[in-house]
Amino acid sequence: MNNYCTLFLSFLLVSVSLMGQETSSEKQSTSKNTKEIVLNKTQDLKQDTVRVVDTTQVIKTTGELQTTTITSTSVKDSVIYVASDHPRMSQLDSIWKQELYNSNLFDTIYKSVTELKYEPVEYVDLPTDTLKARLAELNARTPFNVEYNPSLESVIKRYLKNRHKHLERLMALSEFYFPLFEQELDNQNIPLEIKYLAIVESALKPRAKSRVGATGLWQFMFGTGKMFGLEVSSYVDERMDPIMSTKAACKYLSNLYKVFGDWDLALASYNSGPGNVTKAIRRSGGYTNYWNIRHNLPRETAGYLPAFLATMYIFEYADKHGFKPRKPEFAYFETDTIRVKQMITLDQVSEYMNIDIEELQFLNPSYKLDIIPYIKDEDYVLRLPLDKIGPFVANENQIYTLAKAEFDKREKPLPKYFEANDRIRYRVRSGDYLGKIARRYGVRVSQIKKWNGLRSNNLRIGQRLTIYPRRPVVSKPKKTTTKKALTKVAANSSEVYTVKTGDTLWSISQKFKGISVENLKNWNDISGSGIKPGMTLKLSKS
Repeated sequence: MNNYCTLFLSFLLVSVSLMGQETSSEKQSTSKNTKEIVLNKTQDLKQDTVRVVDTTQVIKTTGELQTTTITSTSVKDSVIYVASDHPRMSQLDSIWKQELYNSNLFDTIYKSVTELKYEPVEYVDLPTDTLKARLAELNARTPFNVEYNPSLESVIKRYLKNRHKHLERLMALSEFYFPLFEQELDNQNIPLEIKYLAIVESALKPRAKSRVGATGLWQFMFGTGKMFGLEVSSYVDERMDPIMSTKAACKYLSNLYKVFGDWDLALASYNSGPGNVTKAIRRSGGYTNYWNIRHNLPRETAGYLPAFLATMYIFEYADKHGFKPRKPEFAYFETDTIRVKQMITLDQVSEYMNIDIEELQFLNPSYKLDIIPYIKDEDYVLRLPLDKIGPFVANENQIYTLAKAEFDKREKPLPKYFEANDRIRYRVRSGDYLGKIARRYGVRVSQIKKWNGLRSNNLRIGQRLTIYPRRPVVSKPKKTTTKKALTKVAANSSEVYTVKTGDTLWSISQKFKGISVENLKNWNDISGSGIKPGMTLKLSKS
């Protein structure tokens, strides 16, 4: 019994001695070089303090929520600080980021435009006389027709009454995108107010896609995007790239303004096409004021300009209506790009650079699979916040080595890079009919008939149809012949092609890079389009 008492007393003496040493050590660690980060919490939360001594020594303290730590790691010529956060605070931040990066705003704005109503709306905070005065002021400083009318008043008040929260979120996003838009609009001498068009088109969501396939901030259809240089492949959709799509939208709008000489009509034609606008002008008896032809436009376009003007008014007078949007964590000009040197995924960048994947997707929306491909002679870039550019460049060799090692371990290889075609040849199968094929490619039956000279809806199995799809179709190279081999064949003047069953001049021209139907006709003295199986065709001029 006495032995046990002696051991217990010895243990207490040692414990007290050690506690005294720890207290002394903690006091000694506080010096002139000590930096303090203090997290103040309101209500019933206690204060937590993180002390970083000489940027290398770390002391951790426990608060009410959870232990808070901060570590310092030196990587080449960069120093990366990694700090853990309290779960409750981190959760609040993640909710805000989700609010910023999600896409449900697009569905809301799309529905509001297509189902716009013009009945009077009671909204006491905006008397009609006040609205008239503000619209007159806005009309005087913009090239758009913003004069008061009851329909516009109805839309503005409906938005203020029912969409206050949505508009506040859009204002937060606009802090990020508007400087980019304004720069390009100014470069091409286009009214800066056009920036509000992207809100009506896409709710400022780069990956927004409509039911008919229109994609991106400026909602380009596949064919229109190709016309203005926006490429689509299995990895990349440049319609989702904020800079490239904005440049293309400015060019398109500039062309439309040259046609109509009126920005209201240019916007209407941007939405529904110039043909629908000119038909509406004819049906109205030659009127060119948007409000006079609105009833002759498609329903969506009829609500398009009122939605644009209402958005412009609310943004211009946001302070008068109590909007208090939260700003993004950084602006577009606070980001920069790095040209990739090999294929890398956004997940890998997120892991190696300690960046949220949602943030990377937000900054790099044009990469459809969250993979940045490396293609010779293509400038594919990774966009990062400015403070991450230096660490990435300083460590890029190691980052690429890690990425390659991860790719090499994959059980299933990544999909190969294919460009999407703007024209396809479709072979009719059993059970096909025009309506089914039209729905598959997002086009009309009448268009398929026009493209193929069809006088009826009858099809036969094996029949070939030319289709210009609204939805991009990625065509993979044929297994029997590689693209490189075909190019080589076309380059060699001594090579010829033997026509097979089912071949046409167009299908043969598609097999060889740089050869057109006219080339085949001229080189082989073919006057019509008839060719027979077994016929030999030259694949070069000589």
